[in-house]
Amino acid sequence: MKHFALLTSLAFTPLFAKPPIPTPPEVPVLGEIEPWLFKKILNGKDVEGSLAKTYKDPDFQKLIKKHSLRLFGGPMLSSVTDKSVVVWLRTPQPETLQLTVKDASAKTVASISAKTSIVNDLTVKIAVNGLSPLTGYTYTLADSQGEIPIGNAKFRTAPTKDQKATIRIAFGGGSRYNHPKEYIWNTIANQDPDIFLFLGDNLYQDDPEHRNLQRVYYYRRQLRPEYQQLTASTAIYAIWDDHDFGKNDCAGGLDPFKPDWKVPVWKVFKENWANPGFGNGSDYPGCWFKFSHGDIDFFMTDGRYYRDFKKGTMLGPVQKQWLLESLKASTATFKVIASGTLWTETADKGGKDSWWGVREEREEILSLIDTENIGGVLLLSADRHRTDVYQIKRPNGYTIYEFETSKLTNNHTHGTKEQALFSYNKGNFFGTLDFELGIKNPTVTFRCITIEGEKVYELPLKRSQLQRD
Repeated sequence: MKHFALLTSLAFTPLFAKPPIPTPPEVPVLGEIEPWLFKKILNGKDVEGSLAKTYKDPDFQKLIKKHSLRLFGGPMLSSVTDKSVVVWLRTPQPETLQLTVKDASAKTVASISAKTSIVNDLTVKIAVNGLSPLTGYTYTLADSQGEIPIGNAKFRTAPTKDQKATIRIAFGGGSRYNHPKEYIWNTIANQDPDIFLFLGDNLYQDDPEHRNLQRVYYYRRQLRPEYQQLTASTAIYAIWDDHDFGKNDCAGGLDPFKPDWKVPVWKVFKENWANPGFGNGSDYPGCWFKFSHGDIDFFMTDGRYYRDFKKGTMLGPVQKQWLLESLKASTATFKVIASGTLWTETADKGGKDSWWGVREEREEILSLIDTENIGGVLLLSADRHRTDVYQIKRPNGYTIYEFETSKLTNNHTHGTKEQALFSYNKGNFFGTLDFELGIKNPTVTFRCITIEGEKVYELPLKRSQLQRD
C-alpha cells in the first residue's frame, strides 16, 4: 500500500506528462528498488538527479546488499564489427569490472578491466578488439567480489563485406515501460537476432526539463531481467523520437544549443546507449550515426533535434549533408535508412509529424537515390502504434519499401491504414529483416512477429527488385 500511495502522489505532480506504470511490489528486485528510485531521484528537487549522485544513500545501500545487486544495467552489446564489440555496463556504485571473452574452444581471447564512471552516471563502455569475423564468443564479468552471474552472455561478430552470411535484424519503437508487456524482450531474444534497432519512443519520458525523470525511466527498463536477456546477446542501436527526446510532436529547432534542455537530454541519451556515434559530437549534437554489418549499411537518423517544419527541415543542414554524402558513397548491397517517423506520403496527421511535412527535403533524399541509381535502399520507421508496409513508387526510380512498427509494449493503439500493403495493430509486436548475403541475388525478408512469437506477415524481396532497370 505504501508503494501505491507513493505512486498516487507522484502521478498528480506537474512532473509527469504521463504517470509511470508501476512495477508490482512483489516483482523481485525492481519491485523494492522502484519506490526508492521514485522517492529519491524521480520526485526529488534536483532536475539532474541521478544514481551517481544518490548511490551513497543508506536505504539504497541496504537494498543492493539485500539483493546482491552488482550490476544496475547491462551488459548491453553495441558497435559490433567483424573484429570488435563494445560492452556497456552500469554498476550501483563505482566499481572496477573485468570482462573476459572466450572463443568456442573456451580459450581466452581478451581480458579487459575498466571502472564505471561517476561522470557518466556509473556506466562504462568496454571495447574488445582483435576478434574474428562471423564467429561466436562467450564472455564473463567479474568485480571485486568475484564473477557476476549473467544470463545469455554471448555474441557473434559481423561478417566481412564479402562473406556469405544470414543476418537477422529486429526493430521497433513504442516501448513505454509496462510490467505486463516486458516479456517481449524474451520473445525478441528467442528470435536470436544479430541486431536490435530501437527506433524511438523507447521510453515515454515527455519532460525534457527533468533529466532525473529520464534517468529513472532508463533504470527501470535496464533492471528488467528480460531486457538483459536481449541486450546481453544482441547488438543494440538506438535513435530517439518525440517522447524520449522532448514532448509529443516536438521540434527542437536549428540551434544546436537552444532550447537549453537539448544538450542535457543528449547527455542522458549518451549515458544509456553505446552507439558508435552521437550526431557530430559536441559541436553539433544529435543521435544520428551510421554503421555497417557485413554487406549492409545502416543510416540512423535524428528527426527531432534539428526539426523545423517552418524552415522545411527534418534533419538540419549538417545531418542532411551527412546523409546525402554517406548514401552516395555507400557500396553495400543493402542500405537501411531508419527514421523515428513515417516516410510515406499517406502518413497520419496529414504529414504534420512525418517526412511528408518536409516534402522538399524528403524529395531531395529520394531523388538522390533515383539519380545516382543507389540500389538496395530500405526505409524503416516507427511512431504509429501498429505495423505497416508501404510501397513508395518513384516515377524515375524503383519502388522503395518502408517498414514501420511501433508497439513493442504500449497499450495505446492506432488504427490501421488502408493505403498500406499490410497494416496490423492487434496486441504488441515487432519487425524482423532477414538478409541472405553473399549469394547471386541477395534477399531480404520482412516479418511482423507478435509478443507471443507468432508470425503474422512475411514479405520476401530480392535485391534485383530494389534497383532501377
